[in-house]
Amino acid sequence: MAEPDFYLSDAQRELQRALREFVSKEITPIAATCDAEEHYPLELFPRLGALGYLGLGFPEDVGGSGGSRLDYAILCEELAYGSGGIALGIYVHMALACAALEAFGSQHLKQAWLAPALRGERIGAWAFAEAGAGSDAGSIATRAVADGDSYVINGSKLFITNGPIADFLIVVASTAPERRLKGLSLFLVECDRPGFRVAGSLSKLGVRASEMAELVFEDCRVPAANLIGRENGGFLDSLSTLTLGRIASAAFAIGVARAAYEATLAHAGRRIQFGQPIGSFQAVRFGIVDMALAIEASRLLCHRAAQAADRGLPHGREASMAKLHATEACTRIVERALHFHGAAGYMSDSPIGRYYRDCKVFELGEGSSELQRNMIARELGL
Repeated sequence: MAEPDFYLSDAQRELQRALREFVSKEITPIAATCDAEEHYPLELFPRLGALGYLGLGFPEDVGGSGGSRLDYAILCEELAYGSGGIALGIYVHMALACAALEAFGSQHLKQAWLAPALRGERIGAWAFAEAGAGSDAGSIATRAVADGDSYVINGSKLFITNGPIADFLIVVASTAPERRLKGLSLFLVECDRPGFRVAGSLSKLGVRASEMAELVFEDCRVPAANLIGRENGGFLDSLSTLTLGRIASAAFAIGVARAAYEATLAHAGRRIQFGQPIGSFQAVRFGIVDMALAIEASRLLCHRAAQAADRGLPHGREASMAKLHATEACTRIVERALHFHGAAGYMSDSPIGRYYRDCKVFELGEGSSELQRNMIARELGL
């Protein structure tokens, strides 16, 4: 029988092996505590940076490690297997903040911020969402007004992952409000700038190891050199790089689903009822088979999208399909895992309970399931 991931290179298999070893030693043992305390383990950033993992997919000339989007998908799955919340903080740093800097930042900004960020010496956040703006990006109310050789930013951002721990932000702000989506620009804002403050940390249902905050800008002045990409076009330009986010979201969901599946498989072999392991009962056996099938299908869709991106092929539809299938499959798998664990899975110290609280966010972030279906429909000509 062929290897299920037969298309992976020897280097990618070694990456997968090394990541699993790292996760088992550095993330799995602290996952429950970080979740319970709603605390992010900041020491992971320099550790991941020193090993080159934060630089995966980034060119070596900007401080990256090289590699492909498929390598990045492997990274996301393995990190999420250990902790969805810890994986989320690393994702926002790499795939949003660092990716925007790499694609559109000036050489000065890349040297000053991107290279240290890829070493794990600086932590980034993506300051996009607002109380009135989520899927409807054109409703962003945060303003950036040109003033001489600076821009003055006023407004607030909500639900910003890494907000309490970030050293720098990539802020989406309106520079031409009348143009809505076509009037949005990107700015790098250092978190020690006057006029910026973290209004307060936010407590979440799931992915609690990641830290989230509301951010406020009050006459926050940034140099014009901190503009990333084109004025009034930076956000639209960045959309081409954000496809990676859907691939990453699919990989996160696969990691959490795999953790729930493996826990259930082990539980089914050791839980004895009516004199036999519950895994011998057809209802449980079939349920576990369905879990394995859904994970394999999700991974194939995710890796197909990543490989298409690596080859420079159109991959918007593939990324949306992977994200949609994997995230919804994860929710189903974790629900069944909790069901098969019974009361033991419902206890607050059960990892299954953590997976159950974590899984839903993947359907919401990076475009909801409804948004993905709309995008796929357009790709199909509907």
